[in-house]
Order: sequence, then structure tokens, then C-alpha cells
Amino acid sequence: MNPLKTFRNTVAGALLAAVSITSLSTGAATAQPVPADLTVMPPVPTDYQPKKTPWGDPDLRGTWPIDNIASLPMNRPANFGDRFWLTEEEMAQREQQAERSAQAYDAEDRAGRIGMGHWVESNSSGRRTSLLVEPASGQLPAFTPEAEALYRAGRSSWTPNTKFNWVTDFDAWDRCVTRGFPASMLPFRYNNGIRVYQSPGYVTIALEMLGTRVIPVAGQLQPWPEPVEAWLGSSRGRWEGNTLVIETTNLKTGDSATTDSFARNGSPLNMATMGVPPWNTIPTSSKAKVVERLTMTGPDSIIYEMTYSDPEVFEAPFTARLDWSRNNEYEFFEYACHEGNVQLRNYITASRAGELEEASAEDLAAEAGGSH
Repeated sequence: MNPLKTFRNTVAGALLAAVSITSLSTGAATAQPVPADLTVMPPVPTDYQPKKTPWGDPDLRGTWPIDNIASLPMNRPANFGDRFWLTEEEMAQREQQAERSAQAYDAEDRAGRIGMGHWVESNSSGRRTSLLVEPASGQLPAFTPEAEALYRAGRSSWTPNTKFNWVTDFDAWDRCVTRGFPASMLPFRYNNGIRVYQSPGYVTIALEMLGTRVIPVAGQLQPWPEPVEAWLGSSRGRWEGNTLVIETTNLKTGDSATTDSFARNGSPLNMATMGVPPWNTIPTSSKAKVVERLTMTGPDSIIYEMTYSDPEVFEAPFTARLDWSRNNEYEFFEYACHEGNVQLRNYITASRAGELEEASAEDLAAEAGGSH
């Protein structure tokens, strides 16, 4: 067994366990009221009138970390049935768990030994049961047969029993290139900071981990020519009332099964978001499209909706809705990851050493069998 793989899986499991929830008081409450019918998801409210920038656009500027929703899964857990919302009893249980986590964090601070409890500090995440709001089932659509085959044939450092021989055995996140798109806009196990900057004609979204998006919003709506692709795609924005609508195409196409390092993609959904399929091997076709909608619902709250469609990969589009809460005290620190980082070489070296050990064991067994 690859010892580095075992170590990384152990750490990953510990990090997943650390995606816990702290006191509701540490973050904003849900950005919209919970309906009496818990199986109903109301439309995004549009009655709030945000401040304007000096040039007249709705002012979205600020820091909007999404660590407070990092404990919400993409797919709705089966025990919630067809409900978008928790019952009051379930919410009370979530808040109790949040309080236990907060106490554990306080104990770490007092001991001067900040540990795993501080990898992700999220609040009790309101009363949502999942990030998905469409399909109403709360489940991601099925892969097409062709995409399913590519997904299962894909290789990354997250796939089981992978032998690492070259960079084509690693995904774009392993290589510190990208987390994929729209994966980069979804909550992760850590580094969930988002900052929004604005200037006349542009909105810039800076991500704490791997990526900055510069989005024209003054009518520059022509996408790039079809052969041109990028990890975060070609994004064009427009204002619909006070809602910023962003359409993104020209995403890096490819899959994780190819041996051509230039033909591999960044998975559109990353397994570090809770409730997402494992492995980071979901392919991307040239038909992939992302539509995002950012609507301020209060002075310190934005509802972010993201609809992803790729008819060659998913049998239907899907939409996730995230509540962003302003926290201008949230600090970005360097994400010290770089393409070509030495861990790739370590994986390959350890994997090849393991193959040599297996071959030696087979030789010894053959010799022993031949001596009788």
C-alpha cells in the first residue's frame, strides 16, 4: 500500500470530520424566512435596495467567506426526504452540535494548541438541508452513459488503487492549478474566503484558494472564440435590476481518463465540497455553461445561485443556492500551493517503490515454489 496515499487519506478523513459547526451567533442567520411548508423553496427576495457604487451599480464590495455553510452537503441526505428545510427539532440539534464544537475550539485556544477544530469554522448553517435547490429531489442529476464511463475511468490522487506514474495520474487541484469551475465557488474544507471588488464596467471575484475572476459587466457580452478555453472560463456579467447575472462558457474541456496532460480538465464539482461524488474525475464538454445570480437581500447578506448545465455530462441542469454573509474581518492568508509541487514527485516515487516491492515478493514466492 502506498504510505503517502494512506497518510493523505487519513488526513482527509480527519479534515472531513473537522467540517463542524460553531455557534449560530458567529454568522448571519438564514437570508430568507423559512416557510411553513418545509418542502417549498421560496424565490429569492428582490425587495432590498442596496447601496450604489459611485458610478451607480449595486454595491457588492466586501468579504463574503462561505465557511459558515461548509457543513451543508450538495446532495440532500435521504433522511430529510423532500424537505428543503430542517424542522425546529432538527435545527435545535444542529445548534447543540454547534455549541459543542464551539466549546472544543475554545478549549484549543485556552490550551494554546489550535488544531483540527480550526480548519473549518462554520456556523449552524441556518435551516437548509442541502445546497441544491433544483432538482427539487435535492439530488444531482445522473451522468450520461458516456460521462459515467469517463468518470469511472478517471485518475486522480483521490481515486482508489491508483498507481502514480506521471502527472496525468493527478487532477488539476492536486497540481495546484485549479479547483475546477464552478467548484471554485462552492464551500470547501478550508480557505473559503471570497472578496468582491468593483470598478466601472467590471466586477472582480477574488478567491482565497486558487483563482481570481475578472468579469466585465458593461455590455461586453461576446464570449471568446470557441477554441479558446480557460480553467475558470469566459465570464460576462449584466445587471438585472439589483441582481448581478454572470454567464460563463469556454471552460477547459476534457476528462481525467486521458493520458494527454493538456486534455485533462478541472472537475466541475470537487469532492472537498460535502455531498459531491468522490474522486474529482467528472468530465467537462464544450457545451458546459454556468449561470450565476448574486442578489443582496440585506446590508450584510447575498443570495448566490449557480446553475450548471452540460448536456454531454449531466442528464439535466442543476442549481445550488448559497447564503453569503459579510465578514470584513475575515483575513486571506497565502495559499502556499504551486504547480509542480514536490508532493507529486513523492507520490510517484512511493508508488514505484511499492511496485518494486510487489515484484520482489512475487519473485521470492516463485523461487520458493520452484525449489520444491
